[in-house]
Amino acid sequence: MSTNPLRVLALTCSTRPGALGPVVAQWLIDAVTPRAAELGVELVPVALSDLNLPFLDEEEHPSSGVYQREHTRRWSAIVGAADGFIAITPEYNYGMPATLKNALDYLGREWAWKPIGFVSYGNTSAGTRSVQHAKQVVTTLRMVPLGATVAIRIGESVDKGRLRPDAARDAAGVALLDELVRVAHALRPMRERVRAGILSGPVPGSYVRQLTPDDAPEVTVLQRCCWVDEALANDTLAIPALHESLEDVRQWLASWKTTGIWLDGRLLGMVRARRIDTDWHLGRLAVVPDLRGRGVGRWLLRTAEAAAGPDCGRVVLSTGAKSVRNVDLYRSEGYQLVPVAGHDGTVCLAKDISGTPR
Repeated sequence: MSTNPLRVLALTCSTRPGALGPVVAQWLIDAVTPRAAELGVELVPVALSDLNLPFLDEEEHPSSGVYQREHTRRWSAIVGAADGFIAITPEYNYGMPATLKNALDYLGREWAWKPIGFVSYGNTSAGTRSVQHAKQVVTTLRMVPLGATVAIRIGESVDKGRLRPDAARDAAGVALLDELVRVAHALRPMRERVRAGILSGPVPGSYVRQLTPDDAPEVTVLQRCCWVDEALANDTLAIPALHESLEDVRQWLASWKTTGIWLDGRLLGMVRARRIDTDWHLGRLAVVPDLRGRGVGRWLLRTAEAAAGPDCGRVVLSTGAKSVRNVDLYRSEGYQLVPVAGHDGTVCLAKDISGTPR
């Protein structure tokens, strides 16, 4: 399971002036915020009434992802950054509000592989028919509706425009959040494939994306398991990758272009790169021990090389002086040892790419 925090939108769907939606939304936020903090969830309240979305007015189909209107681009950014949703919705004429349907219709891939739970309110059915209606729509968008719901019957729960205290309802809200978090974590690899443009990696089912400071926990684990062999081979523990804190890793992830290979939420390998003068520097090439010898490291190396700018003259990297396996890999890819001043137990290798078409 990824350790990155989840962002959950608490979406107030009714835009009718004087509607009960904001009251129900506030109850939900108050009831589940302590549990959200325990789970590391960022709970973000969003009201459709604040977005001022007109009826869908984009010329291109939402599946194209081509948006001309500023309100659509703003809505796309809000939904795209979320990992899950709790819709607080009334029931209008046996169905969900037109405002919710319209908001769903505006977008396509931004909804994909994200769970959605419902807090409904109404009279006879406590809004449950609205939820059944919405579930038919959200599944078409590749969302995953939860089994857990909260249904509030207005006549029994509302007094003078406020919700009466109800410990059972509070517990149901927390249970809804718990289920949403479990499903959101399970679906994270599929969401990341969408966000990464589904660029396939070298292992069947894997995908590639650029790493960010939020990936520091996974990168730290990968480094610790990969550089133990380096320490043994070179008879030293003075290897930065073995000692860096989470904050250290976050800092260099912010300044290096780092490519990661993922499979089912697991970071399989990585390599980082950045330009210094006319040299393209590579480092932290790592592959999980159980995948070594299957060409993953070579694939990462070539991918990082290909990202060098056309005016870069060479690719430069270093490794432990006694890391025979690494040196053999680099030499087989055209790297040559480069004399460097001083000696810290590492060797520097470089590859001329000045004449390589890019």
